[in-house]
Amino acid sequence: MSSAQHVTSATTATAAVVIADDASLTAFVPTTTPATWLGVMGGGQLGRMFAHAAQSMGYKVAVLEPAEDCPASHVADRHVLADYDDEVALAELASLCVAVTTEFENVSHHSLAFLADSIFIAPKAACVSIAQDRVAEKEFFTQCSPQSNVFPAPYKVIASDSDIDSVPADLLPGILKTVRLGYDGKGQARVRTLDELRSAYAEMNGVQCILEKMLPLAYEVSVLVARGADGAAVVYPIAENVHRDGILFTTTVPGPNVGADAAKRAQDAALALVGQLGYVGVLCIEFFVLADGSLVVNEMAPRPHNSGHYTIDACITSQFAQQVRAMARMPLGDTRQHSPAVMLNILGDVWFPDDSDQVREPAWDQITALPGAALHLYGKAEARRARKMGHITFVAPTLAEAQVQLALACGILGIALA
Repeated sequence: MSSAQHVTSATTATAAVVIADDASLTAFVPTTTPATWLGVMGGGQLGRMFAHAAQSMGYKVAVLEPAEDCPASHVADRHVLADYDDEVALAELASLCVAVTTEFENVSHHSLAFLADSIFIAPKAACVSIAQDRVAEKEFFTQCSPQSNVFPAPYKVIASDSDIDSVPADLLPGILKTVRLGYDGKGQARVRTLDELRSAYAEMNGVQCILEKMLPLAYEVSVLVARGADGAAVVYPIAENVHRDGILFTTTVPGPNVGADAAKRAQDAALALVGQLGYVGVLCIEFFVLADGSLVVNEMAPRPHNSGHYTIDACITSQFAQQVRAMARMPLGDTRQHSPAVMLNILGDVWFPDDSDQVREPAWDQITALPGAALHLYGKAEARRARKMGHITFVAPTLAEAQVQLALACGILGIALA
């Protein structure tokens, strides 16, 4: 099948951007026979949902993960119990699988490069490496601005105490972020003055950071985009996100605040960025829409994303099935959304009602009785506050109806909506 047969009209221009080594990958075309194995680095909930999608399409799944009782291990066909940089285990994964992906960006890009010597890796180590480093990521966004028409927020690298002395006054107030390993609000601090900046930097033990200027945010959106090795690309509907304490709270699609112009600009930017990366697989890019309507690119995740979980229940092709397709060189799937949807993250807090220390199982029977509610629990052995334990997607004929079910669920679970 030619790429033109599975590229939407909105993505035709970007599909022409193909990295030089794409052509060398076309020799590998896995099939959907039971003997075909796909691998995933990481055994969390994303690996678990990837395994479900791959198995439904006829593949077997091997997971490499150092934790013995991890969510993906409960469903994978094989669990390679080892550290992500264990070359013996990596060689075992490579000998078993025809393609490997990663479920989170903190897997060493060196491990992915090691695997790439013998099998197909999606996404490539170089793409993951950029997403692992906030400085490299922002430099990439800036370099791509002529194609994407978006810039990151103004920022400054803070690598020593002396860097703080030269911080421009207009960068404050700002957010200090560690360059590596920060996620779900971790490794971040809001600072208003140079003294607060110095204190926050000291609390981060002097690791390299960036200071981002705080901008007048109207709302945040994320764009899921998928690209095949042949350069074909598709984009999902825009998701509007609400965070609490740095952790995603809800995702609403279509976003109630997202206008057609902002949606098109974000989707076009995502397609340009994925093309410039020469990326293969599912990529999530987060954008800020500012009070004046302008668009700022925030960060990207080289994998399926929490804000894309709604696609399991509300789209023709889920983000996880799309990742399987990209790895397997199949045509990319239809990204149409068939129902309005709201996704609610379920944290371990709901197991501890009234701020007590006594664990109580939430009333899942009441949740599943709600019309259009799809409950997804991740199989984690222990509930802890602020730990992602699952999500609920509410689908309905109208967004208003889905929001009503969200409100009812929050009441059942003791979650404040506002």
